[in-house]
Amino acid sequence: MNTSVTIAGVTWKNPVTVASGTFGSGAEYSELLDLNQLGAVTTKGVASVPWQGNPTPRIAETASGMLNAVGLQNPGIDLFIKRDIPFLNQYDTKKIVNICGRSEADYVEVVERLREEPVDMLEINVSCPNVKEGGIAFGQDPKALYAITKAVKAAAKQPVIMKLSPNVTDITEMAKAAEDAGADAISLINTLTGMKIDVHKRAFVLANRTGGLSGPAIKPVAVRMVYQAAHAVRIPVIGMGGIVTGEDAIEFIMAGAAAVSIGTATFRDPMASIKVVQEIEAYMERYGIEDINELRGCV
Repeated sequence: MNTSVTIAGVTWKNPVTVASGTFGSGAEYSELLDLNQLGAVTTKGVASVPWQGNPTPRIAETASGMLNAVGLQNPGIDLFIKRDIPFLNQYDTKKIVNICGRSEADYVEVVERLREEPVDMLEINVSCPNVKEGGIAFGQDPKALYAITKAVKAAAKQPVIMKLSPNVTDITEMAKAAEDAGADAISLINTLTGMKIDVHKRAFVLANRTGGLSGPAIKPVAVRMVYQAAHAVRIPVIGMGGIVTGEDAIEFIMAGAAAVSIGTATFRDPMASIKVVQEIEAYMERYGIEDINELRGCV
């Protein structure tokens, strides 16, 4: 039974990774689960300099999900290279570094710093606010997405995954812009913009007012967008958004995803990603599937 998938020339042992921002760089979770069992580990977003993130409170529970306005708090690329990459090198899993920035130069600087580091792929978070364009996210304007993808690709040594925002009118337009600019793969969806109000305090629950909605509540939206994107481009798609079980993961693969990413489920159950790997294998055994790739885009 073959569970391996190849994305942009990089072969994962199975199609499961963890969503950026939900797993750190794996150190805390390594005390609870075996990182060797994951197809890849996707790190929390890293920037050229340390970011403090947003003021608290910045997490709120919602029906079948959660809102977060953490603001991409991270230690910066210097500490990341010194501490996190050596840690991940201990494990037999692919290493995907998520990168964030507020300008094109920010992204390119981090990509260049990682050129000679032993990481397998780069995932570019284009949901960051573009400070030079009045704060609109890079991933909400196809021209800005094209420009940032092209700049990153020119500087990168590793394959580039562009992580797309769902907060757009037409996800296929964004997927095509990333592909046209040279992206090796795309991942989607990032969180949906949401809000929660405390009716007793008559106040916003999050200090930032709005936050990113994730968890099972967004899965039907994510499956639809992955299906649309996978049919709009020829490059591989990594699907995410509300995956809790192996059957959830299979649903994304049938919609056209080459691999999947487990995020919010990990907060409820630290073993969620490993359980998804095991449940995918059980599904394949149940239905006599010899190769996971047989299921990709089968609907």
